[in-house]
Amino acid sequence: MPHSPAPFPAARLRRMRASAALRDLAQENRLTVKDFIWPVFVRDGENMEEPIASMPGVNRLSVDRVVAAAERAAGLGIPAICLFPYTDPALKTSDCAEAWNPENLTNRAIRAIKAGVPEIAVMTDIALDPYSVDGHDGFVVDGEIVNDETVEALVKMALAQAEAGADILGPSDMMDGRIGAIRTALEAGGHRNVTIMSYAAKYASAFYGPFRDAVGASGALKGDKKTYQMNPGNSDEALRLVARDLDEGADMVMVKPGMPYLDICRRVKDTFGVPTYAYQVSGEYAMLRGAALNGWVDGERVMMESLLAFKRAGCDGILTYFAPEAAALMGPAA
Repeated sequence: MPHSPAPFPAARLRRMRASAALRDLAQENRLTVKDFIWPVFVRDGENMEEPIASMPGVNRLSVDRVVAAAERAAGLGIPAICLFPYTDPALKTSDCAEAWNPENLTNRAIRAIKAGVPEIAVMTDIALDPYSVDGHDGFVVDGEIVNDETVEALVKMALAQAEAGADILGPSDMMDGRIGAIRTALEAGGHRNVTIMSYAAKYASAFYGPFRDAVGASGALKGDKKTYQMNPGNSDEALRLVARDLDEGADMVMVKPGMPYLDICRRVKDTFGVPTYAYQVSGEYAMLRGAALNGWVDGERVMMESLLAFKRAGCDGILTYFAPEAAALMGPAA
């Protein structure tokens, strides 16, 4: 239990806030550039940066520009970049075969980054929604998102990404049993050192809207994702899901969204003591950026305060679109 302070005036708690030096000495949690994973959106073409209207300041990048973004990230000291594809609608099918095409956007971008910026870790997304005509993370059969058939497809997707050189696989689909199936396939395929960051506690959230715009899934989505993503009213369930994914071979776990679920971050870290991450998702970014652009808040200060909150809640790192901006403010040695 925390020690109770002596009675006033022997204890004046403001003493430790009286100067910047004292505040620094007493600070309990610190944010560094090493805490960041930068999510980026990949599109076809060359030398292209396409703005995303619902995410001001974020662009879809052609593969050559993604390599340049990785170089920028490495120069800032950011340890990892995460890829999300904007797939040509003509390549979206009911069987989602483009998801495990060795030459799809994600796999081409992985190879290009590892060739040009080998020191940065490349994380990927494993889910079928960027490749599905239905916009769902899994196969749709008679209106049902089917689990086991989807897991088979996710395994093929994971193996293709591992073959391309991915360092971290991020299964975001929330199908039952997919971590164990992917881990087994990676071991059998000789990819023993490929790590898995499981989207273990991913909620059926309204904060994902701008992301779906960014990957072109908004118009395709039929219905909602409540039969596989978590109920926002549940907390104990998140711990059961994390325990399951760790037992199946996940190396790291993620809570998504971030700021509305800081209580879940804290429970996960306190319960399991494993590498725990949060995704400051597109809706969170859009709210903070939009308010800053309107002059309603101090953009830099709310950005940094929001990121520090994840560390206070026990997170080891944060996926955030603010990564390069925050890193530039902090400096690579921060």
